[in-house]
Parts: sequence; C-alpha cells; structure tokens
Amino acid sequence: MPDAGTFVLLFFTAIAIGTVASFLGLGGGVFMTPLLLLGGFVATQPEAAGTSVAGVLFTGISASISYFRRRAIDFRIGLLFMPSAIGGVFLGRFIVQNTDPKWLTIAFAVFLLYPAAMMLLGRTSKDVKGSSEERTSGIGFYVLVIVLGFVAGTATKLFGIGGGTVFVPSLVLFLGLDIVSAVAISLFVMIPTAAISAATAWIEGTLHLEFAVPLILGIIIGAQIGPRIGSWIPKKRLRQLFGVVLVYAAVNMFLKGIG
Repeated sequence: MPDAGTFVLLFFTAIAIGTVASFLGLGGGVFMTPLLLLGGFVATQPEAAGTSVAGVLFTGISASISYFRRRAIDFRIGLLFMPSAIGGVFLGRFIVQNTDPKWLTIAFAVFLLYPAAMMLLGRTSKDVKGSSEERTSGIGFYVLVIVLGFVAGTATKLFGIGGGTVFVPSLVLFLGLDIVSAVAISLFVMIPTAAISAATAWIEGTLHLEFAVPLILGIIIGAQIGPRIGSWIPKKRLRQLFGVVLVYAAVNMFLKGIG
C-alpha cells in the first residue's frame, strides 16, 4: 500500500474526478491516466492506463446500476456491441505489447485534444444532438457495431478510459439514439471491456492496486456527489476550466513522450 499521504491525496483527488465526471458525462479516465503518469505515481503510460481502468470499471458498474433502475439501458444494442468491444480490448493489448510506451504516451496526448476541445467550447458528449430517427437494424448498423465496438474497446485498453468519449456521440449521431440511451448503453458496454482490460493489466503487471484502491474509493463517493451538486454549478465554465486542465495534461504528456 502507498504511504498515508499518497493514499489521502489520490482518494480526495478521485472524489473530485468522480464528482466532475458524473455530471459532465465522462468516465474519469481522461483525468486519471494523466494524473498517474504526470504525478509520478507510475513510470509508463501502460501502467497509468492499467491502473486507471480499474477505476473506470467501478464507474461503469455504479452508473449502470442507476440506469438499470431507470430502465434506460437498451440491452439488445448493448449486447450486440460487446463482442467487438471485447475484441478491441485484445487488439489494444497486442498494440501495448508491441509498441514503445513513449508512442502510447504521445498517442494519448493527441487523443486528449478531442475531449479538451469539447470542454473548452463548453460542451460534452451529452450535448450532442442526433437525428430523431433511430437506425438500429440493417447492414449499416451492424458494420457500425463492429467498427465502433473495436474502437471503444481498443481505446479502453490503450488509454485506460471507458470509451464513452467516442461511443456516446457516435450512438447519437449515427444511430439516432437519444442521449440518455446512448450514455446508458456506453456505460453498460464499459463494464466487460474495463473488467477485461483491468484483468489483463493485472496479469501484465501494469495495474498498481495500491494506487487503484484509493482512486476507486474516491470515484465511488464522487459519483454520488456529482448529480447532487451539478445543478448548483455553472457547468459551461467548469467544463472550460477542465478543458484547460486537459490541454495542459496533453502538452505535458506529449513532451514526456518525446523527451
């Protein structure tokens, strides 16, 4: 276990991450991976991602229980996405095992620019507006299931995130799902992909349980706080603030990767 100071630091930081993520529609991984790497808690990007994804798993479980109670999860669509998403995890594992960690650090830095840009504009995936017509059958639908599942699963393994940053807007824009259904499906699919990613990270030795435990505990608490205080805070300004944080993290991770 880490020393008491480190445990407390990660625990309270995770409460903040869980709070913000829960009312901004994020999984938290976009904050946890840079925190672990740039904070010097772990040495490489795969270790940061492997540890972060353990926290993402509990975000998915906690949020999915809430959406299940609201009957918001479309299990048919979610289960269709799972095989390719799980396949994406193993594709990500292959990439991790055959890629220099510095290139993964650079790749994540570039990836961070997307959520950072959305937040600087005061937006998140929850603000995406799609077609009013659902498209959940036909060849195009099944092609999207395969492609998007692989992308989400691969991102989960490579970057220690839930995949929702890409998943949610795609479900809304390409399938015409309403935002609540898209978020609920994304979180549901996140559970097995994050679980397998965490398990493979544990086998590979890139999941540091001593850091994951305080992150998990803090995220669980923060995820309960966020929905309660979300209506009191000007979300647009808060998103822009965290957009600046993500840009800072992206720049520093890029410099760390090329250094």
